Amino acid sequence: MTATIYKPISQLKITWPLLPDDFILPDDPVENIDHPLVANGLRQSLVDSPEFMQDALIVSNFALCAAVDDRTICKAPDWMYVQPVQPWPHSYPRHSYTPHTEGTVPFVVMEFLSATYGDEYSVEHQEEIGKWFFYEQVIKVPRYVIFRPHTGRIEVYALQSASYGKQDPEENGRYLIPGLNLFLGVWQGTREGRTGYWLRWWNAEGKLLLWPEERAENERQRAEDERQRADREQQDKELSQRMLEQERQQNQELLARLAALGLDPE
Repeated sequence: MTATIYKPISQLKITWPLLPDDFILPDDPVENIDHPLVANGLRQSLVDSPEFMQDALIVSNFALCAAVDDRTICKAPDWMYVQPVQPWPHSYPRHSYTPHTEGTVPFVVMEFLSATYGDEYSVEHQEEIGKWFFYEQVIKVPRYVIFRPHTGRIEVYALQSASYGKQDPEENGRYLIPGLNLFLGVWQGTREGRTGYWLRWWNAEGKLLLWPEERAENERQRAEDERQRADREQQDKELSQRMLEQERQQNQELLARLAALGLDPE
């Protein structure tokens, strides 16, 4: 029996070829209907800010690719943010992304876990490539987030000295994501018929980045407040005019009584 000898990590050959057109991407099903909603919520709070959208790739279940020892490896994070990326030159939609060849390394990748999970924590790299190993040792993503939507538990790992270490939250329970320069945290509430835990963004001033419907509601409330203010001003103006008219009428009546008495109003 011949023993199999595996290369150490340091000897793995990592390259960045474009994904071949005939490469068949894995068609992994989305295991939980909450995951697309959580992913969409992360994106939707950024769409109104050009600095986050320009030249950026913000995707879910999208192939992140590299080659390890000339073997093409693709993983599909539940959420990924890259900026900048090179313009897509083709008429058909982009289906994959290769760092260094098509743009920079993602600032952050996220995996959303169901009650059961797969290789999100796997450091396997000898036969199969686990997601943890791929993000940490191959792509070298600065921040790796693991989130459980059903419990609200969040883990953020920072790349330090070529390996992931658990990042501690700020005093408000949120995590700074460098590159985006935003804080990531857990929020509880209802959106699109789902009540539960969500991942959301806060800026450096601690202000929550709103979803489009929240911005629309704020604008509606602002317009309503403005309308009520204008109504109050109009009512105050009309009241002031009525009081002036009453005062004028009272003065005229007083002058008439004085004249009837033969008194000089002066």
